[in-house]
Amino acid sequence: MPDDSTARQITTLWNAIKATLVLSMLLTGAVSATTANDGEAMVAAAQKGDIAEVKRLLDAGADVNAKSSYGANALTFAAFRGNEELALLLLDRGIDVNVKDRFYGFAPLALAVNNKSDLATRKRLAMAILEQQPEDPEPALLFGVQQADLAMIRAAAAQSSPKSLQTALAQAESRGISRVIDLLRELTPEVATEDVIELSPDQLTRFEGDYRNEELGMQIKIFRDASVLKLQVAGQQAFNLAARSEMEFYTTELADVELRFAGRAGTIERFELTQGGQTMPFVRTDASPQTLAADADTSSAPTTPVDLPAALRSDPKPWPSFRGHNGAGIADGQGAPLTWNVEDDTNVLWKSPVPGVALASPVIWGEKVFIASAASSEADSTFRTGLYGDVDSIEDDSVHRWIVRALDLHTGELLWQRTASQGRPKVKRHLKSSHANPTPVTDGEHLVVSFGSEGLFCYDLDGQLLWKRDLGVLNSGWFYDPTFEWGFSSSPILYKGRVIVQVDIQQDSFIAAYDVAEGTELWRTSREEIPTWGTPSVLEGPDGAELITNGTTIRGYDAESGDELWTLGPNSEVTVATPVIAEGRAYVTANYPPVRPIYVIEPGGRGDISLEEGETSNDHIVWSAKRGGVYIPSPIVYQGIYYAMQMNGRLTAYDAATGETIYRQRVGSADSFSSSSVAADGKLYFTTEEGTTYVVRAGREYELLATNDVGEVVMSTPAISDGVMVIRGLDHVFGLAESRETTSD
Repeated sequence: MPDDSTARQITTLWNAIKATLVLSMLLTGAVSATTANDGEAMVAAAQKGDIAEVKRLLDAGADVNAKSSYGANALTFAAFRGNEELALLLLDRGIDVNVKDRFYGFAPLALAVNNKSDLATRKRLAMAILEQQPEDPEPALLFGVQQADLAMIRAAAAQSSPKSLQTALAQAESRGISRVIDLLRELTPEVATEDVIELSPDQLTRFEGDYRNEELGMQIKIFRDASVLKLQVAGQQAFNLAARSEMEFYTTELADVELRFAGRAGTIERFELTQGGQTMPFVRTDASPQTLAADADTSSAPTTPVDLPAALRSDPKPWPSFRGHNGAGIADGQGAPLTWNVEDDTNVLWKSPVPGVALASPVIWGEKVFIASAASSEADSTFRTGLYGDVDSIEDDSVHRWIVRALDLHTGELLWQRTASQGRPKVKRHLKSSHANPTPVTDGEHLVVSFGSEGLFCYDLDGQLLWKRDLGVLNSGWFYDPTFEWGFSSSPILYKGRVIVQVDIQQDSFIAAYDVAEGTELWRTSREEIPTWGTPSVLEGPDGAELITNGTTIRGYDAESGDELWTLGPNSEVTVATPVIAEGRAYVTANYPPVRPIYVIEPGGRGDISLEEGETSNDHIVWSAKRGGVYIPSPIVYQGIYYAMQMNGRLTAYDAATGETIYRQRVGSADSFSSSSVAADGKLYFTTEEGTTYVVRAGREYELLATNDVGEVVMSTPAISDGVMVIRGLDHVFGLAESRETTSD
């Protein structure tokens, strides 16, 4: 729940680890914000910081301890926002200070010392909660050590266990603040010393190295400082380790943290870290030739010539929607380029500026490229890339224009531009989002563009508006606190003359179909779903076409009628990746707590097709994995292999038919990926948020073929047709092609 910068202030190792789970805590879910009763309404008012409404409801008899659907009470939100006045009101009314939400597991005291308010407010909040005798005062105790606040240390120490006091003393000693050390030595009782064995420096050297937990996307360094072994999470202080045995260690500064190392033939290959009942495996990434190959720096292109078999060029094929036909992401026979570089004008066919900030991907039909964008009258381009977990929204209420553009595929010339809507945005957006996220879709006659809360618009390919529909205010945001709004992004699709939209928002989610010629609604099906950001896909089966949606519950619908056919769970609370249709199956994945699964689904299911405990397959699930799901970039199935790219650049290749892991590979170094992968002519394209595209040979062995740059932020997914790859950056659209005279403007 705290973002990356604030969570780093929590100094227990487990919270330091939580601070690195930024990719798992970026987007969506749902909270009990209805007004079904006064208690729920009171929690909703606390989320909004409406003190007067909270007081009115409490005075009218609302239960001060009412909880959201995730078990958080009003104090949780007051502490998270640093709302001191609201917190004091709730404490005065006797609210429970020990409640922990069921999702993140934070109590109000931990949030009070780690929110974004000023230091003085955080101190006063912590002291006010300490007065209520919380069950776990350690966050305030450690915060007092950090701030050298003797009054807070005394207040928290009076309620702390000897072990917590020892932890605080060790941290004070590492900081070297004498007055804090003296106080804690005075307050800390003598406890029995754990058995420690002495290991020689040579023995300790065996453990030195970098270790990684792939599911968490987190690195831990173990290193020796003279005769002491130390552990360090990236961006955190180092902690001393003491040996219980030749392979077991514990931290002398933190409570309940243990490491158990293991390996073969005298080589240390991994360890398990345990704290508070949580066990996390870490694998060494610098030890054996096998892991060296898996984690090599791939940030530069190979120096040897690339030997690629000649690709047969087919007739031009359109790229009509997000990731092409039915979201597959494949453009074989279209002559996708291998190399390009905008800085030195290598294989750059054209470069066209694009107004505004938008994440919508380009689509191609014939000689035309279609682009959607949103431009602020104040040119507010606030945007932040990278691996972080900030939940904040940007409230830019300046007048915007929602724009549709058509460019010439081979020259980049602007053919036409239309303003679909103009006004102030109805919702806020996330730091890594925009007011134009959905990708357009076309069938060669109609171009359908979704601008979320601005509506659904249909043009012909010459830019004449055919119809538009108002879908209402589409508020997609954080499930834990709906006041954080992040922007709508599900793209429309076309199927047999129907425009299908998946609208998963804070309340009243639905999926609906509209006649593409006239815009009339053909069917609408309500969804018991919290906000999602993915696009639906169509799976053709012997019993008809199934519309597959990713969500907290994965669902299949009859594409003709909208009737729900089957459901599947469990799944992540937050889903972004689009279902991939390949080889007659649907590949659905997500990567956010409480589970990070991969499911491979056969058509024809009815009812609940979920796996029983211990199962990995059944009549409708070909194979599955509890871990390994991806978050924002959609995976791709190509030439019999399922490729899953994590946002941190970890690529895993699976046998698409069996789920067998073929390889794991680090792509790039310290890159972040949001763009979904595409494939063409035996090549895979993975584009980073900073605009670098790594081209990888498809197959059972990893091989980097080329590294290319466009020189600006790229969040969208490339489109490929007729020898041209179109990449949409934050400021320009690029037409990239090989063996042509390159130009730019």
